[in-house]
Amino acid sequence: MASLWGGLLYRIPNRARNTTFWNLRACFPQKSEEEMRVLARASLKNTACTALEMGKAWMLPVGKTVALVTETEGMDELKQALDSGEGVILLAPHQGNWEIFGIFICDHMPTTFLYQPPKIPAFDRLLKNARSRNGISLAPTNRKGVAQLLRALQRGELVGILPDQVPSNEGGIHAPFFGEPAFTMTLISKLIQRRRVKVFCGFAKRLPGAKGFKAIVEAAHRDIYDADLEISVRGLNRTVEHSVGLAVTQYQWEYKRFRHRPDGEKAY
Repeated sequence: MASLWGGLLYRIPNRARNTTFWNLRACFPQKSEEEMRVLARASLKNTACTALEMGKAWMLPVGKTVALVTETEGMDELKQALDSGEGVILLAPHQGNWEIFGIFICDHMPTTFLYQPPKIPAFDRLLKNARSRNGISLAPTNRKGVAQLLRALQRGELVGILPDQVPSNEGGIHAPFFGEPAFTMTLISKLIQRRRVKVFCGFAKRLPGAKGFKAIVEAAHRDIYDADLEISVRGLNRTVEHSVGLAVTQYQWEYKRFRHRPDGEKAY
């Protein structure tokens, strides 16, 4: 079903298709037009997969959702960092299936995830009910939510953040993402300076042949710990870049990552 849906999105002019091509051309200018078409088609299919998999992430019993992850990489290092009792920040970019990844990674781990409440109250309730089934606490993207994250880190718990969401005007700065200026959140860098916690990045990679997912977790780029805010934010984007490189077609290129342009540049 996702293959058919993704194929239609690729063939019929629409915003998702346009955004995908814009992002890919900006981030991979060295690639040929044919390579762009191959990447765009695969990306649209994977995004369709993610959308259709949400039922499994939100509605299945937690045990069955966790069982969808059939392979792992880097989990031991994450657990060792948590065992230190200092708290851990886990970056979960828009890659693979982040809903299934969140439920899997938080299984038997006290976790607080930052989330952006939807404008529709009914959808917000659905989202909170689905994501909190595994004992996950949700922190809204406001001052109250940031305080909630800090308390979780003080307790030595795991804090999850989607690092590639476009922040509010006062919550970000521009930093290179695949060489293109992207308005990037400063919250993660500021949390690190407050608590000096370890940072990891991970995603659930979709395996071929409907064989489930592989949860991949890796340490963040060393620059993310720098006291200089600009260097730290660049380190954040370099961390996400490396994650994208592990499964380029499973990154959500349909998201308008570059819509907040530097002064004087035209938005898309």
